[in-house]
Amino acid sequence: MDNSPSRKVWLKFKRNRLAFAGLIFILLLMAMGILGYTIVPVDSPDANTQMVQISKEPMGSRFKFVIVQRYPNVEKVSFLERMLYGQKPRFKSIPITSYKINGNQVLVHEYIGKEETSKESIYSLKALCPDCALLKKSETPEQRFEKYNTYEQTYLLGTDIYGRDLLSRLILGIRVSLSVGLMAVLISLFIGVSLGAIAGYFGGRIDASISWFMNVVWSLPSLLLVIAISFALGKGFWQIFIAVGLSTWVDVARLVRGQVMALKEVEFVEAARALGFSTTRTIVKHILPNIAGPILVVASSNFASAILLETGLSFLGFGAQPPMPSWGSMIKEHYGYIIMDAAYLAILPGLAIMLTVYAFNVLAIGLRDAFDVKGQNISV
Repeated sequence: MDNSPSRKVWLKFKRNRLAFAGLIFILLLMAMGILGYTIVPVDSPDANTQMVQISKEPMGSRFKFVIVQRYPNVEKVSFLERMLYGQKPRFKSIPITSYKINGNQVLVHEYIGKEETSKESIYSLKALCPDCALLKKSETPEQRFEKYNTYEQTYLLGTDIYGRDLLSRLILGIRVSLSVGLMAVLISLFIGVSLGAIAGYFGGRIDASISWFMNVVWSLPSLLLVIAISFALGKGFWQIFIAVGLSTWVDVARLVRGQVMALKEVEFVEAARALGFSTTRTIVKHILPNIAGPILVVASSNFASAILLETGLSFLGFGAQPPMPSWGSMIKEHYGYIIMDAAYLAILPGLAIMLTVYAFNVLAIGLRDAFDVKGQNISV
């Protein structure tokens, strides 16, 4: 039977059902974010297919579309490329309420609202469906047109103010939040662990200088600091990684400093010094592995903070730029509809943010209990 410390930590973590459920939820979000365009209803880049005729339609709305133009120069991409970047639209379509074929013409009533009726639009049957003349014996022009030039689509969560599928943009927004959180945590770990270990191990003036710098950064409001860094680096998706990472490293540095100060005088560190090991090897191979638990806890907590900072930046216009789907920018576009008839447009991305942050927080609490670091000054 495996009685290793890592297994004991895992078993203790699994007994915390709420934390384990948070881990499952995060893994599910990661899977959805990785699969991306392969599981969304609308797989165009950024799910940015706009149809203003069907804007702000309620959940479960279903529409019929007629293809009115095909783009011959757009090729079908590979599965991997589609998963990462989506498939450029290969045709243009319009929502309709009804259509009929009259000789060589297609008479279409476009959808312009549930209580509105549009004028009849006339299209050439040959222009819309050149293959309709190549009929099988069992097909009529109407049957071939219905098969190749029309389709139906259901919007499970409705459409936004631009007529885009809300479910597709919510799922693609997972990528923005999790990728910003991951990169920001990696940057904060690199800076925080490095400075904290140096300050805690050497002490003296080095510790005083680094601690002074940490206190200066600590005294600045996180959102204002991120906005200032964003001003310096410019607006954009990649700039958020650096901005959020540079604003969340202090928690890690303070924790690592205290842990290293407590461990640098214990027997195995003294033995490493006596054997002539370098300072770098002593810190990296002997001290840091023994404080991996607390670091993992604070990293989980920082992941939640990074997501909140990213959504706040996107809401203010400094984060992911349109048309890239971000939960924060989706709230910004639709918060005015909370007091109107389409409150779900802002509530749904808000719920996504709340559940994701809550999942990371309960995960951090579960890891804290599993690693038995309750006595440490770790904010979750």
